Amino acid sequence: MRNLVLTAGLVAAVAISMPGAAQTGAAVVEKAPGAVGAAQTVKVTATITAINSATREVTLKGPQGREVTLFAGPQIKNFAQMKVGDQVTAEYTEALTLELKKGGGKAVGVTEQTGAMGAKPGERPAGTAGRQVKIVADVVDVNPSTQTLTLRGPKETVELKVRDPEQFKLVAKGDQVEATYTQALAIAVDPVKPAGK
Repeated sequence: MRNLVLTAGLVAAVAISMPGAAQTGAAVVEKAPGAVGAAQTVKVTATITAINSATREVTLKGPQGREVTLFAGPQIKNFAQMKVGDQVTAEYTEALTLELKKGGGKAVGVTEQTGAMGAKPGERPAGTAGRQVKIVADVVDVNPSTQTLTLRGPKETVELKVRDPEQFKLVAKGDQVEATYTQALAIAVDPVKPAGK
């Protein structure tokens, strides 16, 4: 989903240009025998300071006073609903899980699912998008001296260092590893609140 990747890149650009109070986030890492997962969420809030309807450019300002101008392409529905002073909130989540499949048996390959939903006509601009990619790879070598696994996937062969000795002991040549990568993005524009409230 090209738009999700581009929008996520814009969220990252805004997050980098507006540090501190402009963003919040959380990271989680969990593990179980033969499985490990990590997830991270970043939430960015900014205020619209300028809108150029002719070029569809929107200027956002973070709490630190830094500004960034972004192009709101035609996929942004209800563009005319945005007003100077509105708050734009973007929340981006990434997650990766690796799961050991003892003895193999699954077809080596890649599957991808995507989805998106936007605001209905007349509503405030908002939208969500998601993408999930699953890769199944064969364990073709296990090297105890370097704690590395050699994994052969559908397009390439990679070496993976396993830093947890207990997890490494569970893996044998002929097993498989299933990796699942998930991205999700939600963006909302909230109207400016009247002064004094």
